[in-house]
Amino acid sequence: MMFLALRLSILDSAQFPITAIREIKILKKLHHQNVIQLKEIVTSPGPDRDEQGKQIDGNKYKGSIYMVFEYMDHDLTGLADKPGMRFTIPQIKCYMKQLLTGLHYCHINQVLHRDIKGSNLLIDNEGNLKLADFGLARSFSSDHNANLTNRVITLWYRPPELLLGSTKYGPAVDMWSVGCIFAELLNGKPILPGKNEPDQLTKIFELCGTPDELIWPGVTKMPWYNNLKPPRQLKRHVKDAFKHFDFHALDLLERMLTLDPSKRISANEALDSEYFWTDPLPCDPKSLPKYEASHEYQTKKRRQQQRQADDAAAKRQKTHHPQPPHARLPPIQQSGHQIRPAQPTNNPHPPMASGSNHHYGKPRGPGGPNRYPPGGNQGGGGYPNRGGQGGGYGSGPYPPQQGRGPPPYPGGGPRGGGSSGGYGGAPNFPQAGPYGPGGGPGRGPNYPPQAGSRNQQQQYGNWQ
Repeated sequence: MMFLALRLSILDSAQFPITAIREIKILKKLHHQNVIQLKEIVTSPGPDRDEQGKQIDGNKYKGSIYMVFEYMDHDLTGLADKPGMRFTIPQIKCYMKQLLTGLHYCHINQVLHRDIKGSNLLIDNEGNLKLADFGLARSFSSDHNANLTNRVITLWYRPPELLLGSTKYGPAVDMWSVGCIFAELLNGKPILPGKNEPDQLTKIFELCGTPDELIWPGVTKMPWYNNLKPPRQLKRHVKDAFKHFDFHALDLLERMLTLDPSKRISANEALDSEYFWTDPLPCDPKSLPKYEASHEYQTKKRRQQQRQADDAAAKRQKTHHPQPPHARLPPIQQSGHQIRPAQPTNNPHPPMASGSNHHYGKPRGPGGPNRYPPGGNQGGGGYPNRGGQGGGYGSGPYPPQQGRGPPPYPGGGPRGGGSSGGYGGAPNFPQAGPYGPGGGPGRGPNYPPQAGSRNQQQQYGNWQ
């Protein structure tokens, strides 16, 4: 098995950064197949110093601390940006289902990720997707009364409540990011590529409409509402903008991109949506092709090299005829079509619906596999349940017997019953208490083992 060691750069040798401590504590308590696994923490001996305490040798790696993770072959952005890459609908459903399953596990353990984006969703060549980079993650209280920083989540995936200055928020912020990822997979490109925070908010309002007290109670009292509200009233047109999407996909996207966070769909509810229960069904991850390793930083480097080559060729020819930039292809709409990867290393068969030998094809209730550590919270934890009228993130635990059985795979019983079993309520996840306050800027992609540093030696000491 391959591992990836990410170096923590510590500016003050006398103090270990609280942000790193928080990340390690969170990763140590999360154990799930859709969450990246922290294998161990490795330290190297400190540098040799003279009598005045100055470092004698110039080895900057002495005294370093490394976080060792399992190695993943791809991140979602790097994979989607491969020239010629075209995901199928079953493949997108497979990735989205794994993302929501891992996120639901985090939320039931009262952990916010706060930086969900394509480069932080890692995929191996077995088709498994895992949430990674918990550097901005932190625990939250069920009442959402703690003051948290709003300077989190990469701009294109940041929800409107943070852009309007809210410091009291919960799992709904992650679900907005998931909605942006979902639309990006179906649309073939990012849907809200803002240049700065005001521009990002403008793009959100142009797509989702201008919020008012009727649509989003309390929005006019948010800290930055008066400064950032649009000069004119804008109507919501998510359905018009993405009318080429499948009906159930569009319905799920509408509920993810709900402006009012209290009415935004939860991860658990999203897993129960019709999108994952209608044909074509999510494919078995193991049926996906094996691709050559691809990460976001590699695709950026490839684009830069292509631009440099185009510029050089144009100078030689005295005329400039740049090649059009590579654009992602929309997904294949028919489930029976073959995936067309960019020179995959192994592409034996098109994706197949998962059968009874796969964990998605087994009941989540007592009859299903125990995917989580024993001793979990029998009541489903403190994860807030959605309220009325389609709900949102409210208060109180999950009610018993919430959810349905597995999708109607071939040979299985009817949904919610029959021989295939069904959900016996929300999964029983382990739970832990909150940590201290904090936050800070995001970090970049997953580097291969030889990189030897965390995002080119991320400076933890600059965090707020």
